[in-house]
Amino acid sequence: MSYRNQFVWKRAVQLAIHCYKFTQAFPKHELYGLTSQIRRSAVSVASNIAEGYGRQSRQEYIKFLYIALGSLRELDTQFIIAQEVDILDNKNRFTTIMNEVEEMQSILVATLNKLTAGVKK
Repeated sequence: MSYRNQFVWKRAVQLAIHCYKFTQAFPKHELYGLTSQIRRSAVSVASNIAEGYGRQSRQEYIKFLYIALGSLRELDTQFIIAQEVDILDNKNRFTTIMNEVEEMQSILVATLNKLTAGVKK
């Protein structure tokens, strides 16, 4: 089975795509600030899931899933900052993307819980 068949990876890719589209409306002066940070964090989530899946052991995969979770929490923080500094006026768009980030966190944590059940740390 390929990482491309993994539900968690597919959702992470969709989130990254939505983040790219979402940040297109950010002001141009944010291109090298929050826009870049948000995009890199979102891409990192999917990338670490894929990289971990390609490793030799379950323990290594788990390690990369934790890294992906860290990137996801960075993403969450960056969106909170973007909202607080009023980068976009449309609060509904922020609510939608924040809900997607929270849902992705739930999926990733559930995946980690399943993989770590019974595994010694």
